[in-house]
Amino acid sequence: MTTAYLLTGSPGVGKTTLIREVLSKVNKKAGGFYTQEIRGGSRREGFKIVTLDGKEAVLAHTGMTSPYRVGKYAVDIGSLEDTAVAALDRAIAESELIVIDEIGKMELFSPLFRDAVVRAINSSKKVLGTIMLKPHPFADDIKRHPAVNTVLLTRNNRDAVVTLILEWLK
Repeated sequence: MTTAYLLTGSPGVGKTTLIREVLSKVNKKAGGFYTQEIRGGSRREGFKIVTLDGKEAVLAHTGMTSPYRVGKYAVDIGSLEDTAVAALDRAIAESELIVIDEIGKMELFSPLFRDAVVRAINSSKKVLGTIMLKPHPFADDIKRHPAVNTVLLTRNNRDAVVTLILEWLK
């Protein structure tokens, strides 16, 4: 039985936007987090974690230093674990719907994050999230999990995917 829908697709196709739209249309207690760009003028300078209960923390930034890097961004694993992992743990305990946006290269540096993703998917709760498109051993294992339905989001199928997710959440 599908208990998790994970959206994948090219950057900028609208995965986070779709999740936020779905959340605005369902009457379910949701917990977890999404990732948002940090912009300096017209340039992307990093990413922050925003929990569904209103906490924020910098995940990655061009102005930070860290042994964990993705391209020009230094990744703050402590911030990820204190904010996103804690939000997932709360969601597993208290929510009907767990939101994980995203399961990506930056987040996967953290073993605690990977463990929280597995706990969420193995829980009896519904999980709605995003997952990286490119191959990665952990992400590929999650995509193959029997409870997971991975959906490739495109501009052409966006409306159909919204309808599919809303029906699943009824």
